[in-house]
Amino acid sequence: MAVFAAPMDGLWRLVVTVVSIAVFAVPLALSVWALLDAANRPEWAFALAGRRRVVWIAAPAIGVLFLLPGLVIALWYLLTVRPHVAAAERGDVR
Repeated sequence: MAVFAAPMDGLWRLVVTVVSIAVFAVPLALSVWALLDAANRPEWAFALAGRRRVVWIAAPAIGVLFLLPGLVIALWYLLTVRPHVAAAERGDVR
């Protein structure tokens, strides 16, 4: 039984490492994506969408520092704010 303990211990460490990286990397990547997307969109598109660009640049920037709030902020921007700003940028204002 001791022969199988070492490979299983190594496999367990690998699984824990991969899951840990995913737990920390996914929110960080989403926050950076939201920050870069907001920074690359023009100010006038945010104004037409009724949003403030400075808020949506600052919020994901601060969210990079905190795991759960950063994830919530990034998802909020990417799923609700970004579509409105992108539509305004395309000229689809209603």
